[in-house]
Amino acid sequence: MKVRWLVAVLLAASTGVVAAQQSQVPTTETALGSVRIPRSVKADGKDLKAGTYQVRLTAQDASPAVPGIKMERWVEFVQGGKVAGREVASIITPDEVKDTQQGPDLPGKQPKAGTRVDTLKGGDYIRVWITRNGVQYLIHLPPA
Repeated sequence: MKVRWLVAVLLAASTGVVAAQQSQVPTTETALGSVRIPRSVKADGKDLKAGTYQVRLTAQDASPAVPGIKMERWVEFVQGGKVAGREVASIITPDEVKDTQQGPDLPGKQPKAGTRVDTLKGGDYIRVWITRNGVQYLIHLPPA
């Protein structure tokens, strides 16, 4: 009986922590910012041409594919009022930032607010990094 009670308490506590972290992330469709993609890439397996896009967070969850990332959601790349592509964004809340491993290309470079677009070493991916209200959204787009 004590074990069941302890398990229930631990589940409630961990659920409360996750709920608190997720409360920092908008639950509805939200504009995250504008980005300029410097070259053609793939978004959800489809071509996304170089250009400037508004990035919009959707309410649609995605299954976390990155170890250590607790939350992922779909984002849309909007141009001229139309969705040109969509991709999964890994979401890191302010509480989780301290738990992330800083690679050699990361320290001091993450935007405190706004957007950053980088071509990662070897040209394997374009990384779109958006910080809004302390929450970081990371989107990785392979070349087309």
